[in-house]
Amino acid sequence: MGKGPSASAARPERIVIVGLGNPLLRDDGVGLRAAGLLAERLAGAPVDVLQASWGGMRFIDLLAGYDRAIVLDAIEWRRGPIGTVYRLTADQAIPTVRAMSYHDLSLGSALALGRALDIPLPAETVFFAIEAKDTRTFGETLSPAVEAALPEVVRRVEAQLMQWNVRWGEPCTKPALHST
Repeated sequence: MGKGPSASAARPERIVIVGLGNPLLRDDGVGLRAAGLLAERLAGAPVDVLQASWGGMRFIDLLAGYDRAIVLDAIEWRRGPIGTVYRLTADQAIPTVRAMSYHDLSLGSALALGRALDIPLPAETVFFAIEAKDTRTFGETLSPAVEAALPEVVRRVEAQLMQWNVRWGEPCTKPALHST
């Protein structure tokens, strides 16, 4: 006699989008702004959209229990013009603004530690990092080039979700955006 469906087939895949940043430090808030836009556009999608102002070890808690994740953050890489949107792996995400703190682990290191501790973390994590101009000046507005990159971030996240066969557009019965 055959066994019943596997645990992964018995439940829908859990996907999370996490926008990282500080809304009071100009371009550092781009991940939060992108998450807010996506929460509106993805109404009815089987994804959770979160906003957080920290990374490192606490990042493990945000991703625990999800099968796939998309993380949005500012980056000061200076490999492209301000507003460039990069698609990064966890190992490449080290230079994103929230991904690294002198008092904490990088996101990639946090994910590796979580896996070593057998914490159920996403099998796939995609980072979209936006080249920032100013993440150190107090202010709630994004620089013009970073603001102009928001539609590209949204488009790329939606394309990633479609690649994962996620569909949306039906009425949503849960809150779209969660801040932590």
